[in-house]
Amino acid sequence: MPDALWTADEIAKATGGRVAADFAVTGVSIDTRTVEPGDLFVPLVGARDGHDFVPQAVANGAAGVLAAKAVAAPAVMVEDTFKALEALGVAARDRAPQCRRGAVTGSVGKTSVTRAIEAGLRLAGKAHASVKSYNNHIGVPLTLARMPRDTQRAVFEVGMNHAGEITPLSGFVRPHAVAITTVGPVHIENFADGEAGVARAKAEILAGLEPGGIAVLNADNRWFEFLKGEAEKAGATVWSFGSSPDCTAQLLSFSPDLVGGSVVRAVLRGEPVEFSLLQSGVHWGPNSLCVLLMLEALDVPRKTALTALAGFAPIEGRGAEKTIRVEGGAFTLVDESYNANPVSMQAALTTLGARKVEGRRVVVLTDMLELGEDSGRFHAELAEPIARANVDLVFLAGVHMKSLWEALPPTRRGGYAEVTEKLTAPLAGAIRPGDVVMVKGSNGSKAGLLAQALAALDRGEQG
Repeated sequence: MPDALWTADEIAKATGGRVAADFAVTGVSIDTRTVEPGDLFVPLVGARDGHDFVPQAVANGAAGVLAAKAVAAPAVMVEDTFKALEALGVAARDRAPQCRRGAVTGSVGKTSVTRAIEAGLRLAGKAHASVKSYNNHIGVPLTLARMPRDTQRAVFEVGMNHAGEITPLSGFVRPHAVAITTVGPVHIENFADGEAGVARAKAEILAGLEPGGIAVLNADNRWFEFLKGEAEKAGATVWSFGSSPDCTAQLLSFSPDLVGGSVVRAVLRGEPVEFSLLQSGVHWGPNSLCVLLMLEALDVPRKTALTALAGFAPIEGRGAEKTIRVEGGAFTLVDESYNANPVSMQAALTTLGARKVEGRRVVVLTDMLELGEDSGRFHAELAEPIARANVDLVFLAGVHMKSLWEALPPTRRGGYAEVTEKLTAPLAGAIRPGDVVMVKGSNGSKAGLLAQALAALDRGEQG
C-alpha cells in the first residue's frame, strides 16, 4: 500500500471521532462513482443520505468510512460527517506548516488560472490543487483533506453564488497569497446591489489571508481601487497586473500566432519579458500575468513559471480546440461550453474576431444564467461584439437568448431554439469545411450538448 494519507487514529484525532475498526487510507472521496481503492469514503447527507451508498463504496475499494451511522465497514464514528470533513481539512492544513498556499477567485477565469498555477507548482516540487471546479463549501474542505503532509505548495479555487460563502472557505485554506482574476456581472441576481455586491463577496477571500500575505489584483477592472483598499485593510501587500505602467506586471501586447497559440509581451517588475502560450483567448494576456505573480508569491522561480505557462494547454470546455473531419475537409470546434457571462462572452468573441479563418466564423450560444432582471439587456448587447468580430452565422438556444436573436440582423441568423436539444440538427446541417465554430454558454443551459453534437460529426470518431 502506498504511504497512508490518513490512519484511522489520525482521522479520529482530527475529527473528535471514535475508531470502530482500524484502517489507513490513501485518498478521500464523497462520491461512490469516483471512489478509488484505498480511499476514505465520507457519506454526506443532502438530498440523499450518503450512508446508503457505503456498501457500494466498499465494493469499489474504499478502505474505511467516516460515518455518523453504523456501517458494515471499518469506520471512524462522528456526529456529523460534513463537520468532520471540514475538521479533517483543517488538520491537513495544520500538519503541513511548510506548505505555501494560494487561493484564486474571480468572476471569470478562476478555474483556468488555478490550473495554470498548479502546472507551475508541480514543476517546482510536491504540489497539491483542487480537481475540476471543487470550489464550494464541500469542494474546498475535501481538497484540503486530500492534501499530503509533505506538500510544499498548494493552490485552491474558491467560488461563490451568494455573499458570505467565501469567508469560511478562505478561513479553511489560510492562504499566503490570493488572486482575484476580475469582478463582473456574474450571479448578480443574488445581490441586491448587483456588481458592487459581487465585488464585496470576492473580497471575502482576503478574510483568511495569513499575516504578511499577498493579494494579486486586476488593475484594469473597475473594482480595483475598492479591492486594493480591502486588501490593504486586511494587511496584504498588493501586486497588480494590467495595462498601466504602474502595475507590478504590465501587459504590453498579446498576439495570436499562426498555430492556435499566442505571444505575450510584458514588463514584470520593470524587466521586459516575452513568452509563448498555447492559449489563443485574449483574456490570457492578463491571466498569464496573474499566474506569474501568484507563482512568484508561492516561491516558484520565474524560469519554472514561464516553462509551465508555455506548456499549459486549454482545458476541455474552456477554449479547447478540436479539428472535426467532415465530408470535403474539416472545421475547427472551439469548445467554450463550460460557462459564460457577459465578460467571458465578450472576451471569447474578441478572440474569435482576431483569428484568421478559411471559411466562416460561426458562434453557437446558450443562455447566460443568474443575471437577474437585466438578463434580456445583457443578452441583446452581445450583438455588438458579434458584429465587431465579423461573425458570419449565429445559432442560439434558450429563452434568454431570444433577446439576442431579435437584436441580430437577419443575415447573421443561423438558427434559434428555445430548448437546447432542438438546435442540434439544424446546427449540424449548417456547418461547412473551413468554418471556425465557437460554442459557449452557461453550464446549466446545456451548451456542452451542442459541443458534443458537433464533435460527433467527426468522421474519424465515427470510424
